[in-house]
Amino acid sequence: MDGIQAAISADSVDEGWTVAGRNFRSRLIVGTGRYKDLEETGRAIAASGAEVVTVAVRRVNLADPKAPMLQDHVDPKKYFYLPNTAGCFTAQDAVRTLRLAREAGGWNLVKLEVLGPPPFLYPDMRATFEAAEALLKDGFEVMVYCADDPVAAKRLEEMGCCAIMPLGAPIGSGLGLQNKVMIRAIVEQSKVPVLVDAGVGTASDAAEAMELGCDAVLMNSAIAHAQHPVLMARAMKAAVEAGRLAYLAGRMKRQEAADPSSPLTGLIR
Repeated sequence: MDGIQAAISADSVDEGWTVAGRNFRSRLIVGTGRYKDLEETGRAIAASGAEVVTVAVRRVNLADPKAPMLQDHVDPKKYFYLPNTAGCFTAQDAVRTLRLAREAGGWNLVKLEVLGPPPFLYPDMRATFEAAEALLKDGFEVMVYCADDPVAAKRLEEMGCCAIMPLGAPIGSGLGLQNKVMIRAIVEQSKVPVLVDAGVGTASDAAEAMELGCDAVLMNSAIAHAQHPVLMARAMKAAVEAGRLAYLAGRMKRQEAADPSSPLTGLIR
């Protein structure tokens, strides 16, 4: 905590975070799928204040100018596109997908996820290790979605992954952070950025992730499936900022007994 206190002042602002040598001010990363249309996608992302957007390479049109294109609503000159392997269930599919993405768009910083079977779509860690090893050998900078397991997270970091992204809860569930103790453990041991990825349902979940010390939060369904996505995007922006400031401020200690804010001595009688 001394280092944090030395780095900030009462009127300072968050200077952002760094991954693979790239600096970003916003600590909110948002997905580009599941909205009712691309227009709503663009408006929600703008309201979120995000600088980084994830793009499911297997599902989003990036090359056919005759079909609706994400780029028309989410300008790649304004936002940093982060290709991901959503929908991949084997290491081979994930590696192939990102190699194609690099050929198509020149992307080198990527998000790797390899999913297990329904209904939980939990990270398949054996396949994730296999895919990460292949991608790192190919020179990719790999941000990796993983189980909320400190041992697995540390191994991925030691392999060379540039960011660790433990799930908060199953993808699209909106259940919020189910394993806060292990996420905190991952944060405390990590020397690379840690981002909660998946499971966020509402603004308090995002704030909680940041209060644990995460560098950023990634979400899609929590915004896209809200009754009013643009309004929820604004809420998530504020929640991530508030959670980060609360982490830097250092919360008061929990205790069993009351501690009155006004002294009980020297009362007027």
